[in-house]
Amino acid sequence: MNKFIKSIIGFSLKNKAFTFIWVAILAVAGFISFKNMPIEAFPDVTNTQIVIITQWNGRSAEEVERFVTTPIELAMSPVQKKTSVRSTTMFGLSIVKILFEDGVDDIFARNMVNNQLRTVSLPDEIDPKVQPPYGPTGEIYRYTLESKDRDSRDLLTLQTWVVDRALRSVPGVADVNVFGGQDKVFELSIDPRKLDKYNLTPTEVLEAVTNSNLNVGGDVIEKSGQAYVVRGIGLVKSIADIENITVHNDSGNPILVKYVADVHEGSMPRVGQASLNNENDTVEGIVVMRKGENAQEVLKLVKAKIDELNTKILPKDVKMRTFYDRQNLMDFTTNM
Repeated sequence: MNKFIKSIIGFSLKNKAFTFIWVAILAVAGFISFKNMPIEAFPDVTNTQIVIITQWNGRSAEEVERFVTTPIELAMSPVQKKTSVRSTTMFGLSIVKILFEDGVDDIFARNMVNNQLRTVSLPDEIDPKVQPPYGPTGEIYRYTLESKDRDSRDLLTLQTWVVDRALRSVPGVADVNVFGGQDKVFELSIDPRKLDKYNLTPTEVLEAVTNSNLNVGGDVIEKSGQAYVVRGIGLVKSIADIENITVHNDSGNPILVKYVADVHEGSMPRVGQASLNNENDTVEGIVVMRKGENAQEVLKLVKAKIDELNTKILPKDVKMRTFYDRQNLMDFTTNM
């Protein structure tokens, strides 16, 4: 060993220029590697877990436990390489969490759970959802939607149909959780006296609106060497469309919704509210990263998408404001 070390030292002394050049190259390469090295200040060291969330609105915790949580737990019993099955049941909500052994791949675990979930017999209106793969340290970014001219109902509508879809398209983003705001709905305030006048029931009005809000595919008609596609367009786009839906045909005279009900915009019953600083009613979004992704790279893409939303997509009076960014904490932790 001593002879080998002496030969290296001797070669370096005889070829000083060559040695200095390679040392400089190695130093530059090391510096570049250090700057580009992926750093995760808060690595997720938890086991692979799959979460199944099921909503059954208006049902008590006892009913949800009996008809939803328990059947799902029993169906998960044959899942291979699981360590435990835990559940939480509350009013209208069931959460089942399946934990797996160390080293189990998320794709394997997800396939096993999905295969077993198909065998569960649940009430018809229930649709269990398997959550995206993320861990307890997946939260990387928080923002609020702000506007001086719009209320929280308009902001939540923009969040649902514009912002949420844009952020979910970012590579590495698993989910976008939203708090606050009012869910926009169209409400029909039915006048019982008018219903009695036309000999109708509320159920008939509901069925007429439900059956009219859809598009129907027809057939193809060939004429003069051309094919014409026949379709029935019925999706409502405004309050006027709902008002002009026919509830009943009385001897050729259509009875429209506006004859028996007042149609207006409303909100779903609120079960919570988000506030920040002096804003008592705001819309907050939390971006959650997929498990195993690099937080720095995902944050760069998220910020680029938010900048695009603020400058090109969202209305001019609506802005996304950041109030939590994990990059600040990672920089402080690593002293970069």
